[in-house]
Amino acid sequence: MDASPDLPRQGRVPVFNLPGIVTASIAVLAAIHVVRSVVPDETDLSVLLDLAFIPARWTAAFDPNSAADIIRAAGEGATGPEMASARQEFARYLVADPSAMPWTGVTYALLHGSWVHLIFNAVWLAVFGTPVARRYGALRYGLLALAGIVAGALVHLLVDPYSLMPLVGASAGISALMAAAARFVFQPPPPFAAGAPWQLPPRPRLQTIPELLRNRPAVLFLAVWFVTNLLFGVLALPLGGSEGPIAWDAHLGGFAAGFFLLPLMERGSAGRRG
Repeated sequence: MDASPDLPRQGRVPVFNLPGIVTASIAVLAAIHVVRSVVPDETDLSVLLDLAFIPARWTAAFDPNSAADIIRAAGEGATGPEMASARQEFARYLVADPSAMPWTGVTYALLHGSWVHLIFNAVWLAVFGTPVARRYGALRYGLLALAGIVAGALVHLLVDPYSLMPLVGASAGISALMAAAARFVFQPPPPFAAGAPWQLPPRPRLQTIPELLRNRPAVLFLAVWFVTNLLFGVLALPLGGSEGPIAWDAHLGGFAAGFFLLPLMERGSAGRRG
């Protein structure tokens, strides 16, 4: 006698076993980089200046009296007089525009410095965006990533307000998703509840901060991530194929946003599956 339950016929296995919103996010980032790689250099430079986040631009817009300090700081640390002059000329160009271009606090995440930089971020997005999207759905996934992107830009602005280096990359938003996922993926699955559908795995609850600190795999992973960011930030080395040093402060800002805002996302989502 066959006591096994009747199961629906298995459909085709999808090529990308990722939530649709995660696949779409990666596809959009890749499409933008493809377009940037084929347009003329002048057009790409205009896109970079219009969409990348440049702290000095925001500082000058919020405090016009800082323009002279920004121009002076631009020449410091240059390898020669020609480089110092070029940097100061670029600084004058930026501070001459009184607009902060506020959209750049978000749009910088759409740009990447190289294909390796993009692939590196896409892998991390697939790994940590997937559990968040499956638990909370596309809307809350997007809001959490957006919060991390904005927080990353603001922290970067506070840490280095006179910087002329354009900030690009989705790492701050991915850091927010990573921090969110860390609060529920590094723990054994809870036991099945009586009367719950056997086809659906039990939903793990969020770990509190003390619980997370007692979770050895989570602590080890987060420690490695923090040390890597701080180490490469202090040494000013590139990471993940980016052409410049990583913005470790933006990563930390995104992480903090995801970690502390996630409980707000949890409210009202107890019955969400997918």
